[in-house]
Amino acid sequence: MELLCIQSQEHPQLPQAELKAVIECENINADIEKITEGLVILKNISKDNLLHYYEILTKRLGYTHEIHEIITKSSTDNLEEDLLAIDWSKYIDETFAVRVKRFHSEIDTVETERLAGFLILSQCDNIKVNLTKPKSLVRIVAFHNEIYVAIERIKLNKRHFEDSKPHKRPFFYPGSMNPKLARCMVNLSRIKEGELLLDPFCGTGGILIEAGLIGCKVVGSDVYWKMKNGTAINLEHYGITDFRTFKLDVRELKMYEKVSSVVTDPPYGISTSTGDIEGNDIFKEFFYSIYDNMKDDAYLCMASPHYVNLKPIADEVGFEIVEQYGIKMHRSLTRIISVIRKKLK
Repeated sequence: MELLCIQSQEHPQLPQAELKAVIECENINADIEKITEGLVILKNISKDNLLHYYEILTKRLGYTHEIHEIITKSSTDNLEEDLLAIDWSKYIDETFAVRVKRFHSEIDTVETERLAGFLILSQCDNIKVNLTKPKSLVRIVAFHNEIYVAIERIKLNKRHFEDSKPHKRPFFYPGSMNPKLARCMVNLSRIKEGELLLDPFCGTGGILIEAGLIGCKVVGSDVYWKMKNGTAINLEHYGITDFRTFKLDVRELKMYEKVSSVVTDPPYGISTSTGDIEGNDIFKEFFYSIYDNMKDDAYLCMASPHYVNLKPIADEVGFEIVEQYGIKMHRSLTRIISVIRKKLK
């Protein structure tokens, strides 16, 4: 069986990198086929595992907008015949809508939706079209002349990423990371539900919110009291209860238990971020401070400015850079998202 993933096209690499990381850490047995940017298929999934995998992916992913179970594959020439061959009573409950999405295709979206709806109605009794709040969503995806006909079993909560933007939280401070990127970084760290995640520059708690919402235990620290307290306020606002926050310098960090991952966005080149040091020394001090607080198989996912070369610092301390992705912020700054693995000494 197969799942069709419609992904964000905000970044050319991060959506698929996030998907691969979740598949890896959740031991999802599936093959990834990238059809085009924004469209990925997970193939060779056993029927017994399909719903379980579906639930994991919809709970975790940030840069994937929709996930659907593929019913059949067709073409622009054979779509009508193939739609009529489907037993829609297995997929539709009372009300439905058809939505078409195109990738490099010239099909008429409105006409295809109308035709598909008519054909489905002709095959089933006691169902109706509901375009506003359908119980069942039929998603037709066209890529050139290929057609994927799919059904949405579980809806991703896309509103969360809008409703939890930094300025909508009880405690706000300028410069906070957007929730979709924060969720992606949490996923890139290969953390699992129930494991412990640390953000030692927690700021307003955006990263910890996203980790907590996928079921992680979280701990955050910051050198400022207002950030430490503000993070706790924000975590409680989103119903996250398994957390601790501390006011401390990262160099004083001594965890009560070793963490499964570290995800953070350090203040770039600001001496106050660790009290009295600045420049590349911030990152070196940070790496040394967290190394012994991490489990042997732990990952670090962090943001840094493009002008800081993390590789020699990581090599010196005992880390290995696994992946890096650039996000253009403005003309003079590119933010680098690095996935870094702890190496045993």
